[in-house]
Amino acid sequence: MLVPETTSAEGFERYVGGERLRFGRGKAWRDIKAWIMALPGVVDIISLPSVSEPFLAWTVSGEVDFQEREGNRPWITHRITKGSFFLTCGGAPYDCRWKAVTSEPFVSLHVSIELPLLERALEEVFGADAVHARLRDVSAFTDAALNSLMERLHEELMRRKASPLFVQGIAEAIAIHLARNYAELDKAPRRGSPSLPGYKVRQITDWMAEHMADDFSLDQLASKASLSKFHFHRLFKSAVGVAPSRHHINLRMDEAKRLLRETKKSVVEVALDVGYTNPSHFAQLFRRETGLSPSDYRRQR
Repeated sequence: MLVPETTSAEGFERYVGGERLRFGRGKAWRDIKAWIMALPGVVDIISLPSVSEPFLAWTVSGEVDFQEREGNRPWITHRITKGSFFLTCGGAPYDCRWKAVTSEPFVSLHVSIELPLLERALEEVFGADAVHARLRDVSAFTDAALNSLMERLHEELMRRKASPLFVQGIAEAIAIHLARNYAELDKAPRRGSPSLPGYKVRQITDWMAEHMADDFSLDQLASKASLSKFHFHRLFKSAVGVAPSRHHINLRMDEAKRLLRETKKSVVEVALDVGYTNPSHFAQLFRRETGLSPSDYRRQR
């Protein structure tokens, strides 16, 4: 998988791997995003991009030996246990690997703070100097106060319907706590966000999945993001890892493979369902993408 230098917090998930067990949806999760991941017990080496939004990973269960490095620097080793935190706020892409040391499932709560909320917290803590304030990247740390806030957030995430008022209060408390305890002043000029915010990535990719059979239109997607075509293409690729047109093709091919395996629809019907009116063109594209004709792919078990 091609790994970009920078992605959004929600885009970050696709590079970590694992299974998403829960995701906060609805108006309660406007300023903070939260999702629970069941992670593999053993990972050799994965490359992870930096993120635009402040990103917290909190270990819910499990114990692993975790190693990380930037570029060709030596590996740094941490023992990750229940309650361990990682705070990622930008910087360079990095590599990591880990191995479970117990049989307990390795489960993590991932949280991202939307940038407008963080900016308000930094302004409250630093006043006029907030423009120069930055959160630090911190690995494998514990924090009793932050742990308590994450426990409350985890409980709310598990509810059938989260309270917008309560989640908002937790989000503000987390943002202020991070600003007070993990921010420092940096006189270097602030850079603009190099990728789409996480919530915007989710909106766009969800819409693309729902309209996968429609003709691809960069104009329409850029309009939905309130950006020019040039800036949307660049920021989408940074966040998702592929160009919008490539993502559109991937959606169609993934759905075509599902239909070929799970249904008895003809190849022509599958082609039409995923948006190709010319079955020959669909078959050529499918072969190019998979190395097999649609019929041969269906026969493979």
